[in-house]
Amino acid sequence: MEVVTQAQRPPRAAARRGIGRHACGWIVAAAAAAMALAVPLAASAQDTGAPPPVKSTLKPNPEFARLPQYVGTLGKRQIVMRIGARPGDDDPTGVHGEYQYTDTGEVNLIAGDRDGATLEAEDSSDGTHIAGNWVGTFAEDGSLTGERMAPDDSNPVPFDLKPLAAGAAAPAVSTGLTGTPGAPGAATAAPASAATGAHAVNGVSNLVIGQ
Repeated sequence: MEVVTQAQRPPRAAARRGIGRHACGWIVAAAAAAMALAVPLAASAQDTGAPPPVKSTLKPNPEFARLPQYVGTLGKRQIVMRIGARPGDDDPTGVHGEYQYTDTGEVNLIAGDRDGATLEAEDSSDGTHIAGNWVGTFAEDGSLTGERMAPDDSNPVPFDLKPLAAGAAAPAVSTGLTGTPGAPGAATAAPASAATGAHAVNGVSNLVIGQ
């Protein structure tokens, strides 16, 4: 399995090498479970300013359905993100989850750290290779904005995500088989649960540090 080393990281990325090692290890572990649920995605999206779609072997992980959900855009493509604190993690700042493009259903794992209002994370479309870096800021209302970059910090693409209210339905997500979100054979993202006992911290759902 290919591993990203410190020597391969550019100066700016090297500053986040601790997060990279932490996130990469979790992503590989999470991918093993996600790939057991995998189905091939047949459709690809047009280039709309976001990172080009990669055929992913991952499928939404049911364990992430309980995490806070965010809806918004990465570049010009709509995504649904499920991200929250890692249970049982010795690092209270650690967060993990996944995000999914609504146009193709492609799933990517994401993991990293939240320090106060700042999120720094890495994503992967296969659970083995780091595909991109995320740097964002949580606002008081829970919104998350920032940029997603290539592993070498090039090609920054803006993202703008809003927290999904408890019990609200997320946008329909295509399976990539029909090309039409909500059509027969298409799936929808799991709604946020109102029974998780979540409490907002700085406006951020149940993304509670140390929980």
